[in-house]
Amino acid sequence: MRDSSKSYLSKGSYSGDVYESHGPAAVTVHSSPWLLSCDSVHCVRCLVWPPQADDWPTRHRKYGWPDTATVDRVVSNGCDVVGAVHRQCRQHEWMDDCQWRLSFSRAEISLINSWMPVQQIVYHMLRVFIKTERLTDSADNFEAKPLSNYHIKTLMLWACERKSRSWWTDDSTLVSICVQLLHSLGGRLTEAQCRHYFISNCNLIDNPCNVANVGGQLMSVDATWLSKWFVDKYIRKCSELCPDNVSRLLDDASTSSKLRNAVSAVVAWRLHNTQVELWDAFESVNHLIPSTVYRYSLSARSCVRWLTELAKIDSCLSVYFTAVAFLHIAHRSSRHGLNDNLMDTLATLFGQVVHRRYYSNTSTSLLSLDRAAKLMKVVANKSLSTMSLTAIELSKAYLYRALRCKDCDSDSICCLANVYLAVLHYTTGQCQTAIDHCTLVMRSQDHLQCSSHVVQGELLPKIDDGIDNVLGLAVFYQHVRTAALNQKCQTQSVSVYTTELFAYYLHLKCLSVAVCMQQTLDLLTDEFRDYESRISATEQPFISDVLLFVLSCRLLKHHKPSWQQSHQLVLNPAEHTTSILVECLQNSAVEHLEAYRQMEARDFGSVVTIVTTDFEALYTYKRGDYQRCLQLSTQNVRTLLCALCLTDIPTFPEFAQLLDDDIVSLTALTLLANPKCRDAVRYVCITQLTLSLYLMTQCQLKLRHPVTSLAQTFYYTKVAQRRHPIDWTLDRLVLRMIARKILTYITS
Repeated sequence: MRDSSKSYLSKGSYSGDVYESHGPAAVTVHSSPWLLSCDSVHCVRCLVWPPQADDWPTRHRKYGWPDTATVDRVVSNGCDVVGAVHRQCRQHEWMDDCQWRLSFSRAEISLINSWMPVQQIVYHMLRVFIKTERLTDSADNFEAKPLSNYHIKTLMLWACERKSRSWWTDDSTLVSICVQLLHSLGGRLTEAQCRHYFISNCNLIDNPCNVANVGGQLMSVDATWLSKWFVDKYIRKCSELCPDNVSRLLDDASTSSKLRNAVSAVVAWRLHNTQVELWDAFESVNHLIPSTVYRYSLSARSCVRWLTELAKIDSCLSVYFTAVAFLHIAHRSSRHGLNDNLMDTLATLFGQVVHRRYYSNTSTSLLSLDRAAKLMKVVANKSLSTMSLTAIELSKAYLYRALRCKDCDSDSICCLANVYLAVLHYTTGQCQTAIDHCTLVMRSQDHLQCSSHVVQGELLPKIDDGIDNVLGLAVFYQHVRTAALNQKCQTQSVSVYTTELFAYYLHLKCLSVAVCMQQTLDLLTDEFRDYESRISATEQPFISDVLLFVLSCRLLKHHKPSWQQSHQLVLNPAEHTTSILVECLQNSAVEHLEAYRQMEARDFGSVVTIVTTDFEALYTYKRGDYQRCLQLSTQNVRTLLCALCLTDIPTFPEFAQLLDDDIVSLTALTLLANPKCRDAVRYVCITQLTLSLYLMTQCQLKLRHPVTSLAQTFYYTKVAQRRHPIDWTLDRLVLRMIARKILTYITS
């Protein structure tokens, strides 16, 4: 733990800290003068706020910092207990092994994250000053440091609480703020009183003689001296990291204008360099995420952890992970089938966190039905986007799982699952399958049991305007009825349908749009008579059932046979759903990858060249739209040929399902020749330029373009070969294959 709080668990004399010794515990402390200062210690999470700091959450704060929400968040996170010993006890053999102390690092991070930018800058400046002036060291005893970074952090926490917001944001300069805070710290050191921020009776100074001299040094600092110090010891040091044309600007900083120009140049270079470093980090993450998912697979729980942690870093990483997760589930489903773990993982990506009970192999039909209903609610009354279609296909999978469960013996669950399946299949244009599911409900032996489960109107996707009108009229009827009878409004049974009656209506609806033969009108009339007799036999139909029956009468009266092509009956709907789901997942993944590319271009377009349509081109080629693919790929090639930096595309199995067979084969041959290539990611990645050239060539060949076009592509390939180093194995192989394809076409 870096710079953790010095608050110990027992009553000791050292600086008012609280120490306690418990049982033997292994403590590992690593430090080295050649490394950054850090401690590696055993740590135990404490989920409750420690009693030693009971007064911190409730003490009076004049200026309202930290606010109530931050205080609640800090307290709810608790603290940590770390295995670390006070330096005065290190000679004690038993204490050295068994002493622990409180650490408030989690609380400090939450508080620092709530600081204004000016407060964070001042904190950084103070730490640099104290460290550079070696005020954290002691000439007499290296172990007895008069100051530490924790003293600076404590000083800042107290200042943020005791100073008004205007004190930080008025016309005062950063240097003047630093001077005032250094004087405040100097006074505390002189008085040998530096209160711990969280534990009020804890003093961070245990040796007054050791800090008196440092306190005097801090009190003597003024704004003029400190300004010159920052120029000489900080800004000049920063400029030494810059190129010569930037660092030379500080050679003549005799006027404030020249100094301002020099500092602006240093800041501009640093911002640019920071963007480049951040881009390199993102490129590493682009390989790390699919690599880790490929090696360790995904579960619902790990998916939640991934999304939670990546969101803390950058929202675009969550988008990229979601795309990788979609591809991972599609890959596993296409090879091994859609199992329960993959379904629950995919549900998590839609925000439906799967509780622990869902991991059991004894999942009941009711739980699966509930999971499908929640997914249906996500897409209810929304347009059929790619994500909506994916959620619909996952809902179908859960409903089929409900029907396969051993405890799915009751007619109520079976009927409701079949009705929802009929609705979803009708929504996706599979009318014949919808008819089959409605028929199963209509042929159920005991419809009295079905009354325990009803069709929820709020879960239904867009079927037709009539359904929406019925639901609206039912709500209006209930409102008028309760107002007329002066009763409390009861809406729990308004937007629902009896399972069997809704199945009859949907059956008629499907028949009316399916292919009709000569006897269609007669068939519809017979089905309607059955529907009429069934609703007449229902003792207490819902108002929505009655309105829906009236709608069915109009449907039959105005029905005109349509001679559309029939939807073929799906013999194995569960397997068919899996294949459609895989296609939806691939399409959803491509959309997320396109969004991620656009975010990359937005954030890093100033330092690297990024094309945003590489995955779109790849998917259009996979779908056979060669003209569109050629247009996108040609544009990408012309953009990337002059790029200083090339972006990679991983070739893990998750991404391989999007790639062409030739590239997948070359990747496999590379790994067969040297399986360790997978560890050195560079060998089995393909750049945007190489992939775009390949797609461009393939489309030209399939569209039989003239030789002159392919000759230009051949020239681009030769340029690209010079751009790729010899150790970029897969790129070099693909480029050689492209050149051979073009030469073969030209010579033949």
